[in-house]
Amino acid sequence: MTNVKDLVIGVDSSTSACKAIAWDRHGRAVAESRATFELISPQPNWYEQRAEDWWDALCKTLRELAAQVGAERFAALCITHQRESFVPVDETGQPIRNAILWVDDRAVEQVAQLDRMIGNDYLHQLTGKGPSTKQSLPKLIWLQQHEPDVMRRAYKFLDVHAFLVQRLTGRWITSLPCADPMGLIDMARGVWATDLMQRLGLNPEQFVPIAMPGTIIGELSESAARLCGLRAGLPIVAGAGDGQSAGLGANITEAGKAYLNLGTAMVSGAHSECYVADRAFRTLCSPIAGAFVPEEVLGGGTFTVSWFVENFAADLRKIELSVSPEEVLETAARKLPPGSLGLMLVPYWNAVMPPFWDAKATGIVIGWTGAHRREHFYRAILEGIAFEHRLAMEGIEAATGHPINEFILMGGGSRSPLWCQIVADINGKVVKRASTAEATNLGAGILAAAAIGWYPSVRAAADAMTSTERTYQPDEKTHQTYDRLFREVYREIFPALQKAVDRLSELTYGYSS
Repeated sequence: MTNVKDLVIGVDSSTSACKAIAWDRHGRAVAESRATFELISPQPNWYEQRAEDWWDALCKTLRELAAQVGAERFAALCITHQRESFVPVDETGQPIRNAILWVDDRAVEQVAQLDRMIGNDYLHQLTGKGPSTKQSLPKLIWLQQHEPDVMRRAYKFLDVHAFLVQRLTGRWITSLPCADPMGLIDMARGVWATDLMQRLGLNPEQFVPIAMPGTIIGELSESAARLCGLRAGLPIVAGAGDGQSAGLGANITEAGKAYLNLGTAMVSGAHSECYVADRAFRTLCSPIAGAFVPEEVLGGGTFTVSWFVENFAADLRKIELSVSPEEVLETAARKLPPGSLGLMLVPYWNAVMPPFWDAKATGIVIGWTGAHRREHFYRAILEGIAFEHRLAMEGIEAATGHPINEFILMGGGSRSPLWCQIVADINGKVVKRASTAEATNLGAGILAAAAIGWYPSVRAAADAMTSTERTYQPDEKTHQTYDRLFREVYREIFPALQKAVDRLSELTYGYSS
C-alpha cells in the first residue's frame, strides 16, 4: 500500500446527506461515500436538523472513504455545505437546539420587520443579500423574539462548515464564503457587520473568526481522527458554501462564463473581481479570495420536475419500463415545438428571490387549451426554468458590464439533453456539461489541492482539475422564437400579476402585505 499522499478529500454536507469524495490531482474521483440524515419539520414550512447528525454522517463517510483507499493517502480535507443553515452551541460545542435550515420559511414577518428597522435597500447594499426568509439573519431575529433563552445561552452561532471544523480541529473558525450567506457580512470589507449586529441587538462575540478560503485553518485532532478513521494532523482547509463551490468545480474563475446547477434548487452564478450589489441577483464572496459571485437562486429547480412527475405522471412508475418516467416525458416533450404550443410557466413553486424578492410568490401557468397534454406541461417547466435563468443572467450582465458567452451545466437536470438544449436555445449561448455531476464537491477538492501546494493558485488548480464532456450549440431559428417569447411575454407575466398573486397568498395563507 502506497505511503504517497496523492489524494485530497472533498466533503459536501448538504441538506439531505454528507458525501465525501477522494480526488486525485487531475480532478478524478477515486472513491466516495455517502450518509443521509433526517429533515425535521416541526410545523409547516419549518425545517430543522440535528447538528449531531451532520457530525455522525461526516465520521461515517470518512471512515468508509479511508477503508476504500487507505487513510495514509490523504493530503488534506475541505468542506462545502448547505448555506444559511446554522446551529447555536454552548462553550463545549454542543448544540442547544436543532439547527434551523436555509429552506425554513418561519421568518416571513421578521423580513418585513428588518425592512422597517434597517431598510432592505441598505441591507442589500451592505450584505449583498436582498430580503429573503432563506437567510440566517431574519431567523436570528425570530429566535430573539420567540426563543430568547437560546439567544442568551448560545456561546456561538455556527454555520455548517464552522460546526464541523470545530469538531474536526477544536478551533472556532469559519471561512468568509461560508459565513457570508448568513447575511451578516460587510461585503465591501470582508468582515462581520458588527455595527449592524449591534443595531439589531445581536452580540458579535457569538460569531466565530473568519479565514480566507483555500487556507489551512487547522489540523485533525487525535480524538477526531479516531472517530473518522483518518490520521491525526491532516490539514483542514477553509471551504466555501455549496453554490460558490459548485462554480469553482465548474472552473468559473473569470468573467465571460457562468455555471448553472440544475439541482433541487436552480443555482446559477458568474465571476466578478469587483463587489456589485443589485436587486437582479444576490452577491456572495468567491472561493477565490477577494473576488465575488453574483448569483441567482430559484427554489424550484428539479424540485418542480419531481413534483410534476409525482402528481401528474405517477402512473408511469407503476408500469415496468426500461426507462424512468422523466425519460418517457422527455421523449414526448422533445417532439413538441418551442413554446409548448402556447403554454408558458413561471417557476416560482418555492417563492422567488432575485429579482422580485417575494416570499409570497407562487407558480404561474398561462395559455391552457384543450390541445395540451402532460408532455406540454413538462416541457413548459423546463422552458420556464430556462427563461428564469436568462432573466437572472441578463441582470448580472447589465450590473457587472461583462457579457456571459458560455454556461457550464451540472446537477441532476444536466442529464437531460432536452433541458441542456433548451437552455442553449433560450439564452442563445453555448452550453457545456461538466464532466462530473459532483462539481460542488470537486470545488472543495480544488481548494484543498491549492492549499497544500499541488498548484500555485486556486485558479491553476481549477484549470487542472475540471473538464466538460458535451457541448450544446444554440439553434438560431429556435433561439429567435424563444427570444420573442422571453422579451414580449415571459418578462411581463409576474410583474403584471404580482399584486394578484400576493393578494391570493394573503387570503389563502394569512400573509400580511
